[in-house]
Amino acid sequence: MEKSDARIIFFGFGDVGYKCLKFMLENGYNVVAVFTHDRDAHEADWFSTPESLAKQYGVPVYKPKTLKDAVWAQTVKELSPDLILSLYYRNRIPEEIFRQARLGAYNLHGSYLPSYKGRAPLNWAIINGENYTGVSLHVLEKDFDTGDIVARKKVDILPDEYVGDVQPKVSAAAVEMFSETLPKLIDSTAKRISQSSIAEKSSYFGKRTPEDSRIDFSKSAKDIRNLIRAVSRPFNGAFFDLCQRRYRIWRADIAPKTEDLPAGQIRSIGKNEIVFAAKDAYLVSTDFEITDLPS
Repeated sequence: MEKSDARIIFFGFGDVGYKCLKFMLENGYNVVAVFTHDRDAHEADWFSTPESLAKQYGVPVYKPKTLKDAVWAQTVKELSPDLILSLYYRNRIPEEIFRQARLGAYNLHGSYLPSYKGRAPLNWAIINGENYTGVSLHVLEKDFDTGDIVARKKVDILPDEYVGDVQPKVSAAAVEMFSETLPKLIDSTAKRISQSSIAEKSSYFGKRTPEDSRIDFSKSAKDIRNLIRAVSRPFNGAFFDLCQRRYRIWRADIAPKTEDLPAGQIRSIGKNEIVFAAKDAYLVSTDFEITDLPS
C-alpha cells in the first residue's frame, strides 16, 4: 500500500504530536482526521498544537471531552481507518475505536519502555536522576503503555541539562523514529517485541500537578536540584513559600554548606542571586522569581 492510500486517524497533542503530524502532512501521508484537546488550565503555552496544523491543511478536527460516547466509535467507523496513531493524546481511546484500524493502532510514548509508563515521563525521569529517557512506539491496548514495542530510541539526559534542554531532543528522536517506522506499519513489516521480554525494569508514574513542584526540604540538595531541573521552563517551575512570599526557582547549583542553617531557610538574597539551605548543602540560584502570596 502506498503511503498516500493508507487512511490514518491521528489522536494527539503536545510538541511531539505537533511535530510528528507535521512530518506526515508534509510528506504526503493521508491523514483523514485529527482528534485532539485543549491545554490544561495550568499549562504553559509553549508549543504549537496539532489542531492549528490540521486546520492549515484542511484536515477535519474533533475535540471530544471523552471518547466513551457511542457517537465517536461510529464517527471512526465512517472514517474507515487503516491506521490509528496516538501521540501524546491524553484521553483514553476505547477498544471499540482502536480495534477498527485494519493495519493496527499504535501509541507513541515519551520514555524508553518498559520504564516510565504513565504520565509526564520526561519530568519523572529527571526528578529521579536518570541519565537517559527515550521514545517508544508500541501497540495500542486497553491498558496504558503496555503493548508490544515496534520501535524505540534512547535520549541522553546530561547532568547539567534541564527539561527545556532535553524536550527538543525527545521531539527530534520521536520524529526520527516515527519517520523510520511509519512506512513499516503501512506495509505490515514492523517487528513486535513484547515488553515482558525486555530486560529493563518496568515502572509506572502518575500525572503531576502544579503542587507537585513544591520543594520538599526533607530531601537532599541533589534531589531538590533534580526537581528544579525537571519542572523548569517551559513548565511552571519548582517553588517554596516563606514569610508570605513564594520563591520560584528556575535554575540552581549545589554548594557546600558552611553553616548549620535549617533546611528551607534563606542564607542570602540579592538582586541576582539567592542562596538557600537544603538539609545537606546549599542551593545557589541566579534565575528565580519572588512574588507575594495573598494575605
